[in-house]
Parts: sequence; C-alpha cells; structure tokens
Amino acid sequence: MNIDQIRQHTAGCNDKIFLNSAGASLMPKEVTTTMIDYLQQEELIGGYKLEAFSSALIREFYTEAAKLLNTKENNIAFTYNATDAYAKALSAIPFQSGDYLLTTNNDYISNQIAFLSLKKRFNINIVRVDNNQENDIDTSHFEELIKKYQPRLVAVTHIPTNSGLIQQVEAIGTLCEKYDVLYLVDACQSVGQLTVDVQKIKCDFLSATGRKFLRGPRGTGLLYVSDKVLQRKLEPLLLDMRGADWIDADKYTVQMTAKRFELWETSYVSLLGLKEAIKYANHVGLENIHEYNRLLSQRLRNLLRENDSIQVLDKGTNLSSIITFNTAKRNLTDIEGFLQQHNIYYSVSYKRAALIDFEKKGVEWAIRFSPHYFNTTEEIDTVAKIVNENI
Repeated sequence: MNIDQIRQHTAGCNDKIFLNSAGASLMPKEVTTTMIDYLQQEELIGGYKLEAFSSALIREFYTEAAKLLNTKENNIAFTYNATDAYAKALSAIPFQSGDYLLTTNNDYISNQIAFLSLKKRFNINIVRVDNNQENDIDTSHFEELIKKYQPRLVAVTHIPTNSGLIQQVEAIGTLCEKYDVLYLVDACQSVGQLTVDVQKIKCDFLSATGRKFLRGPRGTGLLYVSDKVLQRKLEPLLLDMRGADWIDADKYTVQMTAKRFELWETSYVSLLGLKEAIKYANHVGLENIHEYNRLLSQRLRNLLRENDSIQVLDKGTNLSSIITFNTAKRNLTDIEGFLQQHNIYYSVSYKRAALIDFEKKGVEWAIRFSPHYFNTTEEIDTVAKIVNENI
C-alpha cells in the first residue's frame, strides 16, 4: 500500500488524528467527487432520467460488492444501513411460537433489542452461548446448544462495536451448515477492515454498513443473501414492486435475486458513493488493509498496556482494529478534554450499548480508538504518548 497516496486521497487526515473509523470513517475524495457530480447532474435533468443514463454505473455497485465478499451480483442487495439490512433479513425468517434463536453475549445492541422484540411478538426463545476463558465463543457449547434446541436461526456479530474481539464466524458457519440452520452474520464492523469471505463463513445472510471501515457515506449498507435463501423463496416481511411482480389481483411472484430485499425508491447518489468506497477498498486490497490494521492496533494496544493505570478491555484470541480502554485514575470528562485538546478523534462506548459485556468487565464506559489504513505508525505513537502522559 502507498500510505502517502492514500492520505492524499483522504482530506480529513491532514489536520487531526482520526481514530473513529468504527463510528463513521473518512471518505476518500473519489467518493465525495462521485456523489457531488451525480447530484449536480440530477439538479439539471431530474432523478428518473439520470438513473436511466447511469444504469451501467449502478450495476457496478453489485459487481464491486460481490467482489468484496466473494459472491455473485445476484446475491447482493443495497440497503440504507446495516440495521436496515439486518432487520430485512430477520423479517424473512419464518419464526413460530416456541422457536429458538441462538446468539452470543457480544451481539450488537440493536440486534439484541430486535431479538427481544421478536420474543415479545412471536414468543420465541433467545439463547446466548457461553464464552470460554479466552473470551472467545465456546464452539463446543455452541454445537451442544444447536443440537439441544434446533434453533430457527443462529445470529452472530463478527466484531462487536464495544470491543476489539473478532468472533469465530467461520467455525459457527461450519456448525450451521452441518445442522442445516439458517445463519445471519452482522459484519458491520468487519467489512472494510479485514477480509470477509461469505463462502468461508457459510452464512445465509450478512449485513454491512457503508459509513464505517468501508469509508462510504452515511445512509448506505448492503445485504448478502445466499443461494439457499433465494431458492427457498424466503422474503422480507414487506415487499414492494422492486422485490416482487404483481401478476394477479391477489398474487405476486418474488424476484429470484437478492433485490427482493430492496425497495424501488433508492438514493442512487448514496449507492454510487458506496460503490466508489467499495471499489477503492478492492483496489487497495482487503488483505493489505487487514494486515496493516492488525499492526496498527497491536502497536496501540501494546503501548497503552505499558501504563499500569490503564485497563485495556479487549479480550480474545483474535483482536481487531477496535481498541477500548478504561481507567480508574481519571474520569471520562477529563479524558475527553485532553483528547479533544490534542485534536484526537475517538468515540465512547457506554454500558447501555454493551450491557452483558460491560457488566462482566465491571465498567460503565470505555474510550474507543479505531485506527484504519490511512493512519500512520507515527500517529499511533503520538496518541499513546498523549494518553500515557495524561493518565
């Protein structure tokens, strides 16, 4: 990777140390240029005419997204964010009263709330797998739970928003394939940060967002839908004329591609912005991004761990480019003050967003740094020095 060139394409890294790609990352100039150009053309000729003129560019979104996830264009749907994608996938599962949903303690807050909503409406049962001593998913326990409960759905978040843990989605996928269980993966924090291969994961659905490590615009996401789901004609709860054809007064036929999970009215400027972000990541190479991010995050964790007053909260065999820490020596307001003073961009995770995990760790909050491949080792060293000198 040419880091200098990447930084030249990233205007936002020139006047700050940006460590919040797990929140909303900095877009490459190619993304913003594409979106501005499209809006200016839409201003002149209107949305319908421009959509027709841009059909080849729009198709490129599906090509680039399929390349990103190692799948086919027909397995990709554009969505308005990861939660939109996730909710559409959940709505396609034919839950019945008494069914089981198997998940983890580290699944994302919005997913946990959605599970509880399904429990309230459909009287399903939610079972969460244990973690082992290393804080990884206990895959043996997972298999026991699959055999015991025969769940309607297995749902796992690849990388939780509240820690650097990378969960073993490929190992879980092997179990789901073995027992023929539908499998939904939340890859909101992993797509764009590391290599995500749906063929290796063996999932039936995978949701992702544009705004985080993919470096796309807000209000964009995507959903991968497996051939098995398409062949079984599973469909979202609410379709429109994008996802189905109305063939009789009381009958419709569903589209045979993942577009059944899309809506007809689409923000094509957003779709094309996301396409450019994915194209940029594909060009740089996810293996390159993954390896460089691993080095940055490992370096920052190790430097923070040198300070006995800092509790680095990330636990697990395989850790990501999300670094979380807490301290009893300084309060959150003081820490935020010196980070802002030094123009370091970060985010804060609170207990309410990671209830089970933070209760186990005994913390109410955590500072979250999330470096990405436009960051430098010099920036990492500077941040660690500032934090260690102030705590």
